Amino acid sequence: MKTLAVIPARLGATRLPRKPLRLLAGLPLVVRVLERVRELRVADRCVVATDSEVIRDEVLRAGGEAVLTDEAHPSGTDRVAEVAARSEFRGYGAILNVQGDEPFVAPEALRGALEQVVARDFPLGTAAVRAGRDILARPDVVKVVTADDGAAMYFSRAPIPFLRDDTDAAERETRILHHVGIYAYTPEALASWVALPVHPLERIERLEQLRPLAHGMRIGVAILDVATQSGIDTEADLEQANTLWPTFTSGS
Repeated sequence: MKTLAVIPARLGATRLPRKPLRLLAGLPLVVRVLERVRELRVADRCVVATDSEVIRDEVLRAGGEAVLTDEAHPSGTDRVAEVAARSEFRGYGAILNVQGDEPFVAPEALRGALEQVVARDFPLGTAAVRAGRDILARPDVVKVVTADDGAAMYFSRAPIPFLRDDTDAAERETRILHHVGIYAYTPEALASWVALPVHPLERIERLEQLRPLAHGMRIGVAILDVATQSGIDTEADLEQANTLWPTFTSGS
């Protein structure tokens, strides 16, 4: 199945101003993400979707492909959907959404999300990593619980699954999952997602994946045992990323 990878990159980030253009080891962050996705060879074509001519020009200067999209999109998913619907990007059986602040994205996360759509017949796919109990108290870390068939039951910033009785602590430890913000879709499922009205649960938790889930769309979750590096959201994250980069690239 032919796969199109789309990297949404919005200029107007608040916590880290002009985030896609901030330098990671001498190149704009969005270019580093593009390089990473290409290096992993998980898609037949990779394009950056942006609201900024400056970002587009930086990507083109680096030899990548980039397109301008509507400035008014409320989410990266909407931006990806605009690209997937354009005539020049049709003919792909799977669409992969890679966030523009994930230069350390694990290949297992990308392939796992895609597998849900390509091999397991879920309309939507994502990934999660087994994690320790320390993430449960962190609302900035999104958790997910899954059914026995691998379908997502719920995503939350709250500590799920909640431990009611200490006698079940060992069982709970095996089910703490940190959601990785990678998505795969069939083109039809992606178009359906963005056509849905915003759901109250999506507004309450500020998690866009609750929209399709609450409307009955099934999301397959690849569960990984690999360690992952979080995305870059703050100045401290960027500083840490620049420190880690030489070790990361030498070990890739």
